[in-house]
Amino acid sequence: MEDLPRWPPPVVACDVSKIVHPDEESLETLARLQLAAHRLGTTIRLYNACPTLIDLIELAGLADVLEAVGSVVEMDREIEEREQLWIDEEVLRGDGAVGEGEDV
Repeated sequence: MEDLPRWPPPVVACDVSKIVHPDEESLETLARLQLAAHRLGTTIRLYNACPTLIDLIELAGLADVLEAVGSVVEMDREIEEREQLWIDEEVLRGDGAVGEGEDV
């Protein structure tokens, strides 16, 4: 049997560059689209979102549901994760790594 592409695809790209004046209606539409995609076993990723849409997504608490790839939301999340890892690494390094009284 011929290998057929998976349907629905695991991720659907959604170019939102035409949403230049986002409002609660456009946000609701995107949230409903994500819900429909989830019910079909897939997810959407928003590409080319304007800063206002990104801010609106964050303000509505939907940043975990509506993923804006390459956006400020995504970069902030990655930075926070790296900062948390750095803090954990610092704690682990100082925790018994050097015996008491030894020079570093």
